[in-house]
Amino acid sequence: MKEPVSRGDEIELRIGTIAHGGHFIAHWGGRTFFVRHAIPGELVRARVTDVTSKISRADAIEILERADSRVPVACAVAGPGGCGGCDFQHVEPSEQRALKTTVLRDALIRQGGLEATAVEQYVVEPLGDMPLGWRSRVRWSIDAHGRPGMHRHRSSEIVPTDECLLGMPDISHVLDVEARESITAVQGGDGEVTVLADGQVVVGRSRVTELVHGDQWRVSAKGFWQVHPALAERLADVACAEARPGDHWWDLYSGAGLFSRYLAEVVGEGRVDSVESYTASVRDARRNLHDFRQVVVHEADVATWLETAPGRPEGVLLDPPRSGAGEKVVTLITERQPRTVVYVACDPVALGRDLATFRAQGYRLTALAAFDAFPMTHHFETVATLTAEIDGHPII
Repeated sequence: MKEPVSRGDEIELRIGTIAHGGHFIAHWGGRTFFVRHAIPGELVRARVTDVTSKISRADAIEILERADSRVPVACAVAGPGGCGGCDFQHVEPSEQRALKTTVLRDALIRQGGLEATAVEQYVVEPLGDMPLGWRSRVRWSIDAHGRPGMHRHRSSEIVPTDECLLGMPDISHVLDVEARESITAVQGGDGEVTVLADGQVVVGRSRVTELVHGDQWRVSAKGFWQVHPALAERLADVACAEARPGDHWWDLYSGAGLFSRYLAEVVGEGRVDSVESYTASVRDARRNLHDFRQVVVHEADVATWLETAPGRPEGVLLDPPRSGAGEKVVTLITERQPRTVVYVACDPVALGRDLATFRAQGYRLTALAAFDAFPMTHHFETVATLTAEIDGHPII
């Protein structure tokens, strides 16, 4: 029998393990609570924020027994009832990585179907030494009173603030420009700042310069690029490591062509098919890959393109959206039996689901790297390498 509880009630909870999404598990009155702003082992007073028949949600508003890894938050709007972005700002950075490692391993076991002993070597690694001041793109929403701010967790409500401590120093404060809906600040790898008001460039240039291994990338200020300044280079190194001279690779969900370029440098006289559906990113890719004749850029939906894709590639590199690639895309890939699949993921649960599908179709996880590319949040980036096998032997 479940104890009655309503939104707004305050209850004491002993915090258990972390769950995906920045939540921590607690149990009370026959109910399972997903609690934010806590740390495993703590005793907290929590305010109930949502109640359903299966799970309930709460915010830790007072810490009655404090974990050793709890630290003061730096931001005035972080924490219960505040901005929904920095859900780990109260946790010491090395413990943040330990919590993310737990989430990663749990997803590989629960969704991926792997044994605990097969994942115990995987950890979320630090990326640089900047827990704050690392984010190269910051977006403020404008509230009904014309004030900039950030959204609360799971809410359309805006918390007024003109500061984001995650942003690089030159874009950590909102610039004084007029906007009705949003202001976005972008700081390129060359230090130049571009500001968009309601999607239109009002400061700086419409194309931002990013740097990877000393190479210049010109990308749309409205387009996608990794927000941690060290991540693009680290991902390119890890994700392209399995390519060989003369190979044919597919780069799926290829964005501005980051991976396509560094695959092209390895395959040489081989071929890279770069597939992306977002028009602005396709334009960026064509500009940035113009000198790489072995790269063919396709503006297409990945699943649709795969149905008639050319040849059997030696390798497939995919960087799908947060929801994952899905069974259809995974199946279309494995039907061609590539030697290697490299999967870049920003969501460990979606990665785990897709890994289970790959494993069911003859692919074994042979390497995995994970990076703390989003300090002070529950997010991290993962690169998984899978090898095709027939009767237990790798496909050459």
